[in-house]
Amino acid sequence: MTIRPIEPPDIEAVLAIQRASAEVAQWIASDYASVVTGDLSGWVAEECGAVAGFLVARWAAGDLEILNFAVRTDARRKGLGTSLLREALAWARTFRAERALLEVRASNAAALRFYERHGFQATGRRVRYYAAPTEDALLLTAEIASLADKMRP
Repeated sequence: MTIRPIEPPDIEAVLAIQRASAEVAQWIASDYASVVTGDLSGWVAEECGAVAGFLVARWAAGDLEILNFAVRTDARRKGLGTSLLREALAWARTFRAERALLEVRASNAAALRFYERHGFQATGRRVRYYAAPTEDALLLTAEIASLADKMRP
């Protein structure tokens, strides 16, 4: 497995993973072009030469904000998500982020378990935040320092 920055040829594979993961934000190609141009930061996990997962984040007011994150269904539970999260945390430490933040569908039990295992805690709720279907978002937060300890390989 290799973790590397998202490049223009990766966008179609990222969109395919996203389409197969209805629980994640459904962006369009131009949203991912913002990653390639440097407006956002993002990484892909490659397995056997193919993109198997992605994570997009940004620096927001001194925090790491995870914006979109998915692993191909046939590549889940192999450590790719953890490796992508570890890469985002390493990036966040370069600008001395104190917290990592994200939103997740309240019904996304697998993602909630993943984030809980990695030190995130629910800190709020956004009622009716998501559409198609309409659903609440849970706000998850973790202290970067404690995440770094949990995420050591």
